[in-house]
Parts: sequence; structure tokens; C-alpha cells
Amino acid sequence: MSSIPFHAVIRGRLDELRREGRYRTLPDVGERSGTSIRVEGKPLLNLSSNDYLGLGDDTGLREEFAAAYRREGYLMTSSSSRLLTGNHPLYELLERELADLYSRQAALVFNSGYHANTGILPALSGRHDLILSDRLNHASIIDGTSIAGAAYRRYRHNDTAHLEELLAQASGKYRQVFIITESVFSMDGDLADLPKLVGLKKKYGAVLIVDEAHGAGVFGARGLGLSEPTGTTGDIDIIVGTFGKAFASTGAYAVMDDVLREYLVNTMRPFIFTTALPPAVLAWSLMTLRRQSAMQGERARLLQLSSRLRRALVAKGFEVPGQSHIVPVITGTNRRALAVAAILRDAGVLGMAVRPPTVPENRARIRLSLRADLEWADIEHLPDLITGGSL
Repeated sequence: MSSIPFHAVIRGRLDELRREGRYRTLPDVGERSGTSIRVEGKPLLNLSSNDYLGLGDDTGLREEFAAAYRREGYLMTSSSSRLLTGNHPLYELLERELADLYSRQAALVFNSGYHANTGILPALSGRHDLILSDRLNHASIIDGTSIAGAAYRRYRHNDTAHLEELLAQASGKYRQVFIITESVFSMDGDLADLPKLVGLKKKYGAVLIVDEAHGAGVFGARGLGLSEPTGTTGDIDIIVGTFGKAFASTGAYAVMDDVLREYLVNTMRPFIFTTALPPAVLAWSLMTLRRQSAMQGERARLLQLSSRLRRALVAKGFEVPGQSHIVPVITGTNRRALAVAAILRDAGVLGMAVRPPTVPENRARIRLSLRADLEWADIEHLPDLITGGSL
């Protein structure tokens, strides 16, 4: 038994985080308006938001919702899980519209993307199964695979040849093999090869789960995510999306076949043992879902703006992976990322430093997350600012 007092151990661990440049604090965030946010009393250009379409700051939409709220009297709490008394009719309406949008049999709404990813795989897989996960999948997928009782292997990032090698090795050895990936990777901003993954899923009889958290709202004519323009929406077994990013609400969803929905309702612990979302949240999610499906111009503008910024940064000599609205500028060390973030803030820009364990060691970065309501004039000075901060 250790003789060191528990609190002393914790203080020592905190000191170690400080030395490694990994220490974090909760920011003092104030008023937010459009692309501007007040942090520690200072107005900053917000390049660290997930509100990719700017729907969260759409005053007209908020006024429309407020009128509906007064008219319908939406409750601010469900006071129960869905399997008891929390299953409001708005759930059924929202899930029906999601299923229809994706041309799938069914949909299921969850309290968060984290709930979805820590519940789906543990419900579907067990000790006779194998999960194959992209190495750069985000934390909620990693935690879901850890909770599941299945064997677990990671394939090299976006390396479908390595994935096929693992699928071939697994052939005949497991009851079921699951492939899980993000569509738009949250830290590198690059894209999964969904048609290739669908081909491998069919060839080896695997189950394919795709998390469209950062793709939904941004890709596709109706904002369904990367599966829409790649023509794979009907071939992916479960597509997970979130309301908490481009859809400017809270909660998450998955679209699938009827039998999978029925099974998850009966077995998925984060779904069963969670108080349902408030009707007011469901009504807002339904409103933003409908609005974003017609925002083709905003989607095109966002991706064009992101591509232009990425090219400008690369021209300055930076490593900037990806092909999406998430524009990560690799700094390498934690301290360099923090230094660049500080220079950006002094210049009136909020560009957050992302450090391990969120990203691999020596792959710290400034993660610029763009919005459709930005102008090029708002961000054209960023390459010069970052150049000054990285010296």
C-alpha cells in the first residue's frame, strides 16, 4: 500500500501535466454572436466552433422556434427514460424524418454522440466477435470498443489494404466482424474512402458502422454526410450522426434497418438507462434538421473557403492534412501549439491548441474549424499570423 496521501498523488499528476504542456483549464466563455465569441472578456473570431453552418446563431430561426415554443408549450424536461414515460411524439416524428431523409427503414435518437458510440458496439458485439477500427477514430469510438466484449484491432489510418489484410486473417474465426470509422476525421479533417469500405464489407460479410459526426450538414446535397455524395448511404449498416455540430442542437442519431433498431432499443444500455431528451430540444433539432437540408449554397461556400485557407497555409510551408472544413495546422510540440494559439488570441482569433492524448505524441496542432458565415477577409491573415507564432 502507498503511504503517499491521495491528494498529494493527484497534485503530482497535475504538476506532470503542466510540465508536459498538457494541462487544461475551463475557459471563461461569454457572449457569442455570429462568428464572434467573448473569451475572458475579449471578443475573438471564433474558429473553434462546431457550428459549421452558422445555424446556432441564426436569429430568424431562433425567433421561429420561440414562437413555436410559446404556441406548443414544449416541456423543458422529459422526466423519464424513453422506455418509461419519456418517449414524446416528437421523438417519433424526428426519427421518421431522419429515416426518410436517408431512405432507410429506421432511425434512433440518442442523448449524445458519446452515448451512441459507447452503446452501439457493446450492444451488438460480444466475445465471439471482432471489431476493426481506424487508428484515428475519436475517443467515443475508442471507449465503445473498450466496453464491448469483442476482440479489437486497429487498422492503419485510412489504409484499406491493411484493413483487408486483417479481414482476410479474421475470415472464419469470428461470429461477426465489425468495421467502424469516422467519415470526416475530427482531428485531421481528412475523409474515409467509403466506397472502398463498402466493397470490403460486402466481400468479407462484415458489418460497417460510419460516424458522420463531422460530415453531417457539411457534405451532400441534403447534408446527410459523406455517404450522400459517395452514393453509399444505403450500403452502410449503421450511420451515426450528431445534432451537436452542424445541426446546432444537442443529441445524436443513427439510421439503420428495422431489426437493428429493435435490437438496440432492447439491449443498448446508454439508451435504456438514460433520461430522455426534453421535448424542447427535440423540437429545435427537428427545426434545424429541416433547415439545413436546404443549405446547399452554404455547404459549397464552406468547403471552398476551407480549401482556399488550406492552400494558403501549405504555401507557407505548413503541414495541413485533410480535405474538409476542419483545417489542422501541425505544430509538432505541445508548447509550440500553445504559443501559436496565444499569438492568435492576441490578434483577436480563437484557434485552439490540440495536444496529446487527443492527438498522437509530437502531432500537436492548431485546429481551425471553419463556418459557412465567414468571409475570406476574416481569415486571409491567418497564414502570416501562424508563421510568426511557429518560429
